[in-house]
Amino acid sequence: MPVDALPLRTSVAAAPATAERSGRRRPDRSERRLAARLRSGHPDALAEAYRTYGAATFGLLLRLLGDRAAAEDVQQQVFTEVWRRAGDYDPRRAGLLTWVLTIARSRAIDHLRRRVPEPRDPHLPDPRMVPADADALLERWRVAHLLGRLPENERALLRLRFYDELSQSEISAATDIPIGTVKARMVRGLTRLREMIEAEGA
Repeated sequence: MPVDALPLRTSVAAAPATAERSGRRRPDRSERRLAARLRSGHPDALAEAYRTYGAATFGLLLRLLGDRAAAEDVQQQVFTEVWRRAGDYDPRRAGLLTWVLTIARSRAIDHLRRRVPEPRDPHLPDPRMVPADADALLERWRVAHLLGRLPENERALLRLRFYDELSQSEISAATDIPIGTVKARMVRGLTRLREMIEAEGA
């Protein structure tokens, strides 16, 4: 799914209140396996991490930096750091996706602070300024990536609800799916999404 199909509604992103009551969940088996392979220096692990998280990190970098070439350069730095610092990753603190995106955010901010502006209109914003919504952008790309891991029949309905802002009855009419089925699939999808957000350490 396109990572720039944003934003999700607050009701989804704010759901992890249950994590505080029940305790933070551990990252899933595939993430733990990938993290272990990164730590051990497995030759295919970095390529797998890039396939898994590359679109999300690049989307975040492009939005923060506003320049494709810069985003591509910083993307390389991000995954070099992921490879180099794999031993620092602690699955008890956050999911692997959150860890990778946090590195991307940090490297983007470093890049913005180092950027030397060309002569420009003094009335325009300084391009070295760190976006005020950097943390919000990280969260939106994280949730967008997690949404892409849902089953297609649930993901498609949630995208219509959150991205196209259709009501459940409008979704039912647009997809020719009975309203009861729409509601059931959305409940299942939201439940899975909340669980993934909790697992990421939100």
